[in-house]
Amino acid sequence: MRPIQMVDLKTEYQRLKKEIDTAVIEVIESAAFINGKPVQDFSKALAQYLNVKHVIPCANGTDALQIAMMALGLKQGDEVITPSFTYIATTEVVALLSLKPIFVEVDKQTFNINIDSLRKAITPKTKAIVPVHLYGQSCDMEAIMEVANEHNLFVIEDNAQSIGGDYYFKDGTSKKTGTIGTIGTTSFYPAKNLGAYGDGGAIFTNDDALAQQLMMIANHGQSKRYYHDVVGCNSRLDTLQAAILSIRLQHLDENINARIKVADFYDNAFKDHAVIKTPFRDKNNKHVFHQYTLILNSDKAGLRDELSMYLSENKIPNMIYYPVPGHRQKMFESFDAAAFNLPITDWLTERVISLPMHPELDEEQLSFITQTTLNYFNRN
Repeated sequence: MRPIQMVDLKTEYQRLKKEIDTAVIEVIESAAFINGKPVQDFSKALAQYLNVKHVIPCANGTDALQIAMMALGLKQGDEVITPSFTYIATTEVVALLSLKPIFVEVDKQTFNINIDSLRKAITPKTKAIVPVHLYGQSCDMEAIMEVANEHNLFVIEDNAQSIGGDYYFKDGTSKKTGTIGTIGTTSFYPAKNLGAYGDGGAIFTNDDALAQQLMMIANHGQSKRYYHDVVGCNSRLDTLQAAILSIRLQHLDENINARIKVADFYDNAFKDHAVIKTPFRDKNNKHVFHQYTLILNSDKAGLRDELSMYLSENKIPNMIYYPVPGHRQKMFESFDAAAFNLPITDWLTERVISLPMHPELDEEQLSFITQTTLNYFNRN
């Protein structure tokens, strides 16, 4: 059996080696390492894939969130609603821009923002909502947009974990995650479903004027070279990364389908287990399984950490996304974040564990992962 990887980028590279090597060599031979033609080509291809008017590439997913908030003209002290159960980048940029993070609860099944909690968190100072499509599953965007429109709020979709996902509206239409709100953002961190071989990110919008603002901010606030209209930053997607991303984009849907098959295998192996709760799949969206995250439905202290150690001892990589939620992080003490009452978030952080998830997992590996996991419970 091949060694099991949490994310197997080496095997995927071997599968795409000829295409990727050719693209990389072409960039090197052109010597157009900054803003080369592959950057524009990739932006256009991704915009077409997402069916969105504008894709603005940038240096990473955190920059994408920061540039989005800067472009919306949010002011110091404005409140931005976001789930606490997410990677720190989502809320870190809120504090970085001297905005106020307002942490809300998540749904116990989907891990995504709870609509009732969202409604209760809105105040006259609220200016934006940042829903996070966590682990590969879309938030309830129809409900979120209804709330946002009712209160005249911006919506910034954090789509770093769900690129390629679909959300289905009540009228039967669908849109790609990241293209429904005011702005969508994503990360091309290598482990993502659409990842580069280094850092990268992008911002999406259908608003022409907003797109111009986003492009200016990402490029030192320039309207044209050496004319700086607003305070911006320097956030670029490397030409080499754009060339690699163009190849990986062509294979994104087949990789997503392979991930879904891996999830199906896991689901079938763990179905009806008394403690192991498999990921919920909302009928209103297509789960693209950036992560395959279990909930251990037990109050036994330390059970999740014991399982994690047992899997590691058997050379099965696993991760805990995320052991400390935002409202419990020291960086937010000045916002009195610990005062937020988020029992579901706290409950989940003690019980979630993610198993290996990538398109290269074979049946022998999956059988070993699932049987080893079940063995842990059978021995206790």
